[in-house]
Amino acid sequence: MSTTESKVSGPARPLSPHLQIYRFSWTMAMSIAHRITGAALYGGTLVVAIWLVAAASGKASYDTVQWFFGSFLGLVVLFGFTFALWHHTLGGIRHLIWDTGKGFELHSRMAMAKFTLIGSAALTVLTWIVALVVR
Repeated sequence: MSTTESKVSGPARPLSPHLQIYRFSWTMAMSIAHRITGAALYGGTLVVAIWLVAAASGKASYDTVQWFFGSFLGLVVLFGFTFALWHHTLGGIRHLIWDTGKGFELHSRMAMAKFTLIGSAALTVLTWIVALVVR
């Protein structure tokens, strides 16, 4: 048997390259962030469900949950949820554009990846400004 053939059957398949040969890029970072924010949205949805259950359970439960969300830690959690929601939304729009076959040129990919991060940060801050003004 030659060195290019496997013991099981036929010629050996090429192996995937190791991660060490890839250069870290904006598109790679935004792909990772898209997955992380998607997972974070599960936790955020649980937080919304807890708030709704507390609201339906009575004044004491609602006041406890409102106290937590009004605390510094609660505001950080809500701010992070808002960022995750915007980031995942913009990442989804980026993928939708790619599904049409557009935006695969290097400059377009990099611009959309940077816009995803900058846009989600700006929309998060804008959302909080509007929420605080309306409140």
